[in-house]
Amino acid sequence: MKPFTYERADSPAAAAAAAERQPGARFIAGGTNLLDLMKLEIETPAHLIDVNGLKLDSVEPTPDGGLRIGALVRNTALAADPRVRRDYGVLSRALLAGASGQLRNKATTAGNLLQRTRCPYFYDTNQPCNKRQPGSGCAAIGGYSRQLAVIGGSDACIATHPSDMAVAMRVLDATVETVRADGATRRIPIAEFHRLPGDTPHIETALMPGELITAVTLPKPVGGAQVYRKVRDRASYAFALVSVAAVVQRDGSGRVALGGVAHKPWRVEAAEAEMPRGAKAVAAGLLAGAKPAHDNAFKLTLAERTLAAVLAEARS
Repeated sequence: MKPFTYERADSPAAAAAAAERQPGARFIAGGTNLLDLMKLEIETPAHLIDVNGLKLDSVEPTPDGGLRIGALVRNTALAADPRVRRDYGVLSRALLAGASGQLRNKATTAGNLLQRTRCPYFYDTNQPCNKRQPGSGCAAIGGYSRQLAVIGGSDACIATHPSDMAVAMRVLDATVETVRADGATRRIPIAEFHRLPGDTPHIETALMPGELITAVTLPKPVGGAQVYRKVRDRASYAFALVSVAAVVQRDGSGRVALGGVAHKPWRVEAAEAEMPRGAKAVAAGLLAGAKPAHDNAFKLTLAERTLAAVLAEARS
């Protein structure tokens, strides 16, 4: 691990200002992803800004009947919150499907959204990776691609986003709240927060340099049966080959998002109009234009079958 300097921020705006003063600085809270990347010298920040003291660790109701989740709320606490379990069951289930209990005790809401891909070529510093070193190439294209994207990829990157929580946030239409160095705030719809790779896969979110996430807001509950199902190579502590987050109403309508198939949580609202017709029709819309690689074409069938199982569970 390379040397770095460290400071503790005393307010969200001060943390953002410190990041603006120090190009390449990183915020740190739980550190469950960042510290691993630093040890491997994939991330080499010269300066760390500790945000754990910013009192962004509460879950509060919003005036319109939703919930505002502080950026520092730990995954364990969020999954166990009675309001989340009652009104946003898909989110609680997605959180409990991620990582181990020890990691969920440390991992934060903001950090979960910002975690980086687990593409094996991203982690292998002997291989070219446009996400790790822009312009170096993508060893995954033409390489081992079992875990990687089948839709939304580009000639520069076919990595997937690893978060379970983000898939549930996407199906719930969450909003990400941020603050900048000058104290200005903004609200970013979760649909616009994560980016597709295009020619710049190293730019993974809509955040500006130094911009700090302060909270994630959920709209008022949508009701319905809420299910999260994750298919993986082993039963615990593994990232999704395919995951499905769904909210299904009594009339068969609803929402669905996929994980493990793209560079971001994958949702196509137009495909949801087909939900009363069944999983095959929905999957056709969700995965239209898919371009699987040799090792991961099975994900298309797996996604359809997982979606069918989720819809059957929800309707029962």
